[in-house]
Amino acid sequence: MNSILGFLFILSGVFVVLIILGVFWSIRSGQFDDLEGPAARILMDDDDPRLPGRRAHAEQNAQPVETTQDTKRP
Repeated sequence: MNSILGFLFILSGVFVVLIILGVFWSIRSGQFDDLEGPAARILMDDDDPRLPGRRAHAEQNAQPVETTQDTKRP
C-alpha cells in the first residue's frame, strides 16, 4: 500500500513540474502577447451605451419608435 502511494506522489509531482514548465514555455514563446487582436475584440461590446464615449454615439443612432394602434380588430 505504501509503495503505491509513494508512486502516486512521485507521479503527481512529475505532472506538476510538467505543467509549470508548460506554462512558462507558453509565456516565453509569446502565446499571451496578442491581447489586442481579433480574439480580444470579440469580447468587447462596442454598442454598449454604458461605455464612456459610446453614449453620444448610441443617442445619435437611436431612432424613435412609432407606436400604431390597430383599431380594425375583429
